[in-house]
Amino acid sequence: MHFISKKMEKISAVIITQDEERNIGRCLQSLQGVADEVVVVDSGSTDATGEICRQYGARFIEHPWDGYDAQKNLANGLANYSWILSIDADEALSDSLRETLGQLKTEGLSEDVVYGMNRLNNYCGTWIYHSGWYPDEKVRLWYKDIASWDGEVHEELRYSRPVRKVHLKGDLLHYTYSSVQEHALRQIRYASLAADKAFRQGKRVGFDAVRYKPMWTFLRNYVFKGGFRDGHAGYLVCRMAAFYTMMKYARLRELQKADRQEKQ
Repeated sequence: MHFISKKMEKISAVIITQDEERNIGRCLQSLQGVADEVVVVDSGSTDATGEICRQYGARFIEHPWDGYDAQKNLANGLANYSWILSIDADEALSDSLRETLGQLKTEGLSEDVVYGMNRLNNYCGTWIYHSGWYPDEKVRLWYKDIASWDGEVHEELRYSRPVRKVHLKGDLLHYTYSSVQEHALRQIRYASLAADKAFRQGKRVGFDAVRYKPMWTFLRNYVFKGGFRDGHAGYLVCRMAAFYTMMKYARLRELQKADRQEKQ
């Protein structure tokens, strides 16, 4: 059933954190005047994340890490209001997106619609408009009862009933990495998680995947998706994407080899 609200709906902004003192203040500042409450579920920060959240009036709940999907679903379940605005600590609403969300709250929200927005990524101080990183559309606003997160790596929304997607004007600003070293370490972590998941799901690859897929990843992003237009930062982004691909398949090959040896 298609339902348009007759009153201004209230939005719960939901964030998961761990040691995000560098980013969380910017995120919370951007939510002022848009979110009617902010729920933060933290998995053991040892920096000033909690203090900053409380300064902005957020509800700060500590909970041991359960994985990306479980942690986010827990946070969504703690929201008091029917509309979830899911945002990461290293993201912020642009002024145009803030204006769009304000108008949407006034005009009405539809329970069978999920709302998507473009995400604009900042890499080491440079905004990336190509390289496969833009428009990077994400669904981040939905009626609480119709969606949940699923997946340990690059988690995705799963819907309990058919939905229609509406694209919102304005960018979600994503402050990705402040250094190449930080990026490389994160890529190694994500690649390992992705390889472990693929292995559990029964995926197997040959050496050609390690040799050729990283090359194709770089060529696709740097040439065909225009990464060269983002200058030095675009080159690094595309090289890191290739590095991630290599690490993922190299790790998967390691798991395959260990499994064969165990069975002998």
